[in-house]
Amino acid sequence: MKALTRLLPGHGILWLMFFGSVLATWALLVATHVPVAAPHPAADYGLAYLISLCTQSVADAGLPSAVAMWSLMSLAMMAPTAFPAFKTYSDMTYTDAASGTSLVALVAGYLLVWIGFAVPAAYLQVHLADLHFLDAAGKSTSATLNAVLLLLAGSYQFSGLKNACLSACQNPMTFFFSHWQPGHRGALRLGVRLGAVCLGCCWALMLLAFVAGTMNLAFMGLAMVLMTLEKLPQIGNRISAPLGVFLIISGTVVGVLALTELFNGGI
Repeated sequence: MKALTRLLPGHGILWLMFFGSVLATWALLVATHVPVAAPHPAADYGLAYLISLCTQSVADAGLPSAVAMWSLMSLAMMAPTAFPAFKTYSDMTYTDAASGTSLVALVAGYLLVWIGFAVPAAYLQVHLADLHFLDAAGKSTSATLNAVLLLLAGSYQFSGLKNACLSACQNPMTFFFSHWQPGHRGALRLGVRLGAVCLGCCWALMLLAFVAGTMNLAFMGLAMVLMTLEKLPQIGNRISAPLGVFLIISGTVVGVLALTELFNGGI
């Protein structure tokens, strides 16, 4: 606790809860890869039940299970990427502009947006599984779909909306000053706005989970690192464009191979 206080002065308990929640979520995601028997419907809806919701194969998972999985993914992957913004807001609590409770409200508003994102993402997963486009690990079995998602994510890296959202994420102090709202409700609305900006920055990269596999922990970790680095101004401006080029080239290669296979199969 003393080490955390030295590294992050102020609100040590809140930061401990924040990082503890992120680590617990990652631990839960790891646990979902260990087969467990689903509890009896009459059993308590505790940790075992939550794990059982996420350990089903993607092909068999219903919408509630998929929403639970995407919510966990969003918390594990996106909360760390917003830490610089949360820390910037925390520094403002040394004045009368904000407080520890408003910091909690800000984080809650941010996470609310990503939990909202989990619903359409889960619906898309269930729909694709029904069409037999996903395997048991949530990985797309369609080369065409993979090519489309890769090209979409790569092209989006160069869009005006992406650049605007990324700029806001890279400059949280400017963002807070531009959209400041006082009080706890204001902090909650500010957190929702921050979450929306983050969503505008990262949604296309998140959809690449269907290419790598929605239950692929390696992809989750790599994507979290890339999205975190992208939000650091000194580093993000150097990797955003190369990442876009890489994704476009990958999508093009996958698309050409899919067309070649289709052409050869028709001969």
